[in-house]
Amino acid sequence: MKVIPLLASAAAALAFAVPAAAAPDADAALKMTKENGCTKCHAVDKAKKGPAYQKIAAKYKGKADGEAKLTEMVTKSPKVKMDDGSEEEHKAVATKDAGQVKNLVQWILAQ
Repeated sequence: MKVIPLLASAAAALAFAVPAAAAPDADAALKMTKENGCTKCHAVDKAKKGPAYQKIAAKYKGKADGEAKLTEMVTKSPKVKMDDGSEEEHKAVATKDAGQVKNLVQWILAQ
């Protein structure tokens, strides 16, 4: 039967035609962190007043609710405990654009 090789070829072509999940826009995420003052407390690879983005990513990666919890952290102002034991309100990002927030969260998780 010639149908099976034809179907296999079509399936292979379709697999390559469907784009993979888009990677987060790093430039947009970094711009957002600077505009919202995130860089005062966070850096990619070192702790400042707050944890490094790499440490945050490690905490939430692989968890079913990780993206949702991180989204809540950046869009609301929950109390956070600092390394020195003090507590303060986490500053929320200024945008209500769900796409920008999702990009930022996905970028943090990619660190």
